[in-house]
Amino acid sequence: MLIAPDLAATVAAIVDEGSLDGAARRLRITPSAVSQRLRALEGQLGRVLVVRAKPARATEAGAVVVRLARQYALLGHDAGVELGLEGPGRMHVPIAVNSDSLATWFLPALQPVLHAHDIALELHRDDQDHTAELLEAGTVTAAVTSQRDPIAGCVVTDLGSTVYHPVASPAFIERWFPAGSGLDALAAAPVVDYDRTDDLQTQWLEERGVDPTRPPRHYVPASEDYATAVRLGFGWGLLPPMQAQSSLDAGRLVRLDGPRITVPLYWQQWNLRSPLLADIREAVITAARAALEQD
Repeated sequence: MLIAPDLAATVAAIVDEGSLDGAARRLRITPSAVSQRLRALEGQLGRVLVVRAKPARATEAGAVVVRLARQYALLGHDAGVELGLEGPGRMHVPIAVNSDSLATWFLPALQPVLHAHDIALELHRDDQDHTAELLEAGTVTAAVTSQRDPIAGCVVTDLGSTVYHPVASPAFIERWFPAGSGLDALAAAPVVDYDRTDDLQTQWLEERGVDPTRPPRHYVPASEDYATAVRLGFGWGLLPPMQAQSSLDAGRLVRLDGPRITVPLYWQQWNLRSPLLADIREAVITAARAALEQD
């Protein structure tokens, strides 16, 4: 069964913009036309594709159509480039990336791609354990993820590992660990977590034999702000060298005794023969392998 590209693009626009009115503005048609296209495709497929909520969201079947719409757009972009017809900003490229990669090596990785292609990037920030879900739902075309097994229709490339070291400010150590970071001290000392899904500090405490429910916790849900909170002595936390090394060298942070945490990262993208996706993949792999720890 052939799904017309304009109908698929309409479903994607509704999901991206969160409403039929938003999709109408993006597509430069009337809200009535958006509604007619959606009803036509739902009738053709015999499935509900969009949950009419605020914001509107795709059903399981709708996610398949959204993914197809993005693939149509990608292939159309590549054809337009080869024909010399592509205009600035014509291709919208959504990518999912974890916060620490976004705050360190990921943006510089994409700089050469922006010089080579007329694209508009949309970066979705999420924990590396959840970015693959955005790829599976068709929300993004590629993702930096901790998921090694390929999502259906995708290919996977090993990027290397982010290494996290436990660190704290000298003033924090003087207050909370005057006799060292033993089990009792760790059970009482405040911890900085990124958010309530962040389990790195919990994992580290468990490896030290500490009940992770005992320490008080701060939640600072932005990578740079998280590092700042640790430097200011809100609590101890796990930071990668790219965020911690300058402060360690200057004496503003001190490493705690205990294991480091290693998080392998992978690049997953749609398995399409696309020059644009190939260039993005090459740029990401080159930057990641220079920034991350390799086996």
